[in-house]
Amino acid sequence: MSMAPVPRSSKRQFDFDIFFHWLFWGGAFVVLLTLGGLIVLMATGGWQAFTTFGLSFFDRVVWNPVKDHYSVVAPLLGTIVSASIALILAVPLAFGTAFWLTNIASARVSAVVGTAVQLLAAVPSIIFGMWGVFTIVPFIARVLQPFFNHHLRHVPLVGSLLTGPPVGTGLMTSGIVLAVMIAPFMTAVMCDVFGSVPAMLCESAYGLGATRWEVMRKIIVPWSRNGMVGAIVLGMGRALGETMAVTFVIGNVTVVGWSLFAPRSTVASLIALQFPESPAGSIRLSSLMALGFILMLFSCASLVLARFLRGGRK
Repeated sequence: MSMAPVPRSSKRQFDFDIFFHWLFWGGAFVVLLTLGGLIVLMATGGWQAFTTFGLSFFDRVVWNPVKDHYSVVAPLLGTIVSASIALILAVPLAFGTAFWLTNIASARVSAVVGTAVQLLAAVPSIIFGMWGVFTIVPFIARVLQPFFNHHLRHVPLVGSLLTGPPVGTGLMTSGIVLAVMIAPFMTAVMCDVFGSVPAMLCESAYGLGATRWEVMRKIIVPWSRNGMVGAIVLGMGRALGETMAVTFVIGNVTVVGWSLFAPRSTVASLIALQFPESPAGSIRLSSLMALGFILMLFSCASLVLARFLRGGRK
């Protein structure tokens, strides 16, 4: 018994299915190959520094190009502290702005302000760095640090965070600039997440007599928790890897101290400044590659932690 011939349209559709199947698999493989290539490149480039300094690369506070003595402590701490300051300032700002745009402001005002937020997210980072130099640095040096020193320098533990001459550059300045940079990204994501909350849930809560605060705390936040974690991780990734804006305002001094107003450095700013001056094959170049490798591992660990938090709070 002979089988009926396969219609040409079905065969063509079958061929396209196979094509798109392998196309998408190839795209995923290219992404994994690129990520793996970056990790291998940074690891092999920093291998000389890891083998030369050993554990001292992770527990010594030194970055001396003259004597070729290097460690990761100072720039890594600067990266973590500046990103933490940025998140502490940006998360409440982004959350409040997103909630106001989606639940309080009128449709016309929300459209105008939402467009302004999106435009702010498109501003190049170097513009934020220039804005920080001409605006935030003088404000920190002339107003903020003298005010804190006058009122809080005798408070235990707090006074040590305010020491140093009022030069304006430092971790606090870079944290403020980073907060302004990452807040629009986080706000845009949170707006989309808050907008996906079913209106019936909020309307039912209002109908039962719930206040706006109760609706936000008991309905919007639990419903949007995963998306909010994603927005925070997006902002944290931008803060950890930002280069030019931080280089403008952090002071670029590779030391460790308690003061938030003293000049410091981050991994990205240190690489940007010293990479062009490092000869090929030198221990200095290898140390910079090792810094990049450690920053990649730190970013990957933060993403894994975020996925764990999202998975454990469904």
